[in-house]
Amino acid sequence: MILEVENLTKLYKNGRGAEEISFALEPGAVLGLLGPNGSGKTTTMKVIAGLIRPTKGSVRIGGFDVTEHHEQALSQVGCLIEAPALYEHMTALQNLKLAARFYDDVDSNRMDEVLRMVEMHKYKNDKVSSFSLGMRQRIGLALAMLSKPKLLILDEPANGLDIEGMIFVRAVVTKAAEIGAAVLISSHLAHEIELCATKAAIMYSGRLLCVENMESIKETSPSLEDYFLAQVAKSKQMDQSAFFC
Repeated sequence: MILEVENLTKLYKNGRGAEEISFALEPGAVLGLLGPNGSGKTTTMKVIAGLIRPTKGSVRIGGFDVTEHHEQALSQVGCLIEAPALYEHMTALQNLKLAARFYDDVDSNRMDEVLRMVEMHKYKNDKVSSFSLGMRQRIGLALAMLSKPKLLILDEPANGLDIEGMIFVRAVVTKAAEIGAAVLISSHLAHEIELCATKAAIMYSGRLLCVENMESIKETSPSLEDYFLAQVAKSKQMDQSAFFC
């Protein structure tokens, strides 16, 4: 397993966050975190990416604990969480060069390669300030893939994109999995997860309700959306039963 998450909990002062999250992800698999806004998807991803510390629980990437062996664990990760952090006054290529300083094996050839992968090579000398939302998202994807990560984390990567942009993101996810990377992708759009994920994890109100193979979901439900609604309804029934016990 490239990613092992065990009893991950991160609660904020207002009581929101993510609680008791456990799952694992192997190379070549795409796990889609599906849930509404505020369900804990981004919090979970931020803890996995080492951006925030968990309240309790553990995250291991390639066998390294993210908290105890931060550098070794995160050296295997590429991520795009929320909006890509880009320097507006710099060109696309200059942004990649800045990021490349943190890696030993990223050279100009690799920068050109990822720019071609996201179809932004012809704009590499243009300033980010002139880019549309979709173009910025593509540069964010290029940055995430720059170091050939074993784990690719994408938080709502299709947000604000048009149909062509969404199709492009799915193609990037599929290609990353094909070359052996594990991909963790989140969305509040069931259709997007259904089209690119090999597994789906249903999140609701800060909890992970279930993790299931996409093939099994399709065998038992008309769509991932129907599966999601059924799992949420089941969870609410269980909560209600517990309340009246």
